[in-house]
Amino acid sequence: MNINENVIEYVASLIADMASELESNPYGVPAGISAHHVHLTKEAVSVLFGQGYRLTFLKKLSQPGQFAAQEQVQVVGPSGKTVKMRVLGPERSVCQVEISSSDSRVLGVAPIVRASGDLKGTPGIRLVGPAGALFLDEGVIIAERHVHMTPADARWFGVSNGQQVSIAVGGPKAGIMEQVAVRVDESYSLEFHIDTDDANAFLMKQGQFVGLLR
Repeated sequence: MNINENVIEYVASLIADMASELESNPYGVPAGISAHHVHLTKEAVSVLFGQGYRLTFLKKLSQPGQFAAQEQVQVVGPSGKTVKMRVLGPERSVCQVEISSSDSRVLGVAPIVRASGDLKGTPGIRLVGPAGALFLDEGVIIAERHVHMTPADARWFGVSNGQQVSIAVGGPKAGIMEQVAVRVDESYSLEFHIDTDDANAFLMKQGQFVGLLR
């Protein structure tokens, strides 16, 4: 068998596996496990990395237009301890630091669960980059569990934007995750987003299919 035949056979096996998964779980959603990270404004990028600096593309993320940058910053908490976190692009209108509950204990900040962008009353934090440092008055959150989907996906699942659903996880540590927010937009790609603490608790893997329960 030549290389081309090997590739065809491999791709065919992947398609067969996916078809089998979808047949057994027609309401399946792929899971995306998100490690701690930082979103920065254009102004913050200039302070931390130098005037006029632009984020450098490292790899594409699952949601259209989003990418992991090569740049990382030191996040310094009230505890005095530091956690290095990757910056995600593109730049945003406000700075946001997304952590896990485990990170909150290391950094010494209150573990507040919020939707992305809902930052009023959240803890502040110090960010240190190679060219400078800044203090955020607010912006540190544990991102709420959520599912990204298009309007067509929402019609298929029978849900609407802002609705709360539950997610069923299979495997050796199977269980149900509740209070999962539905986010609907034409620009989204279907995916269930959780942080590393949730993923570890359920022994989940990146891309694993989970069930959406209305």
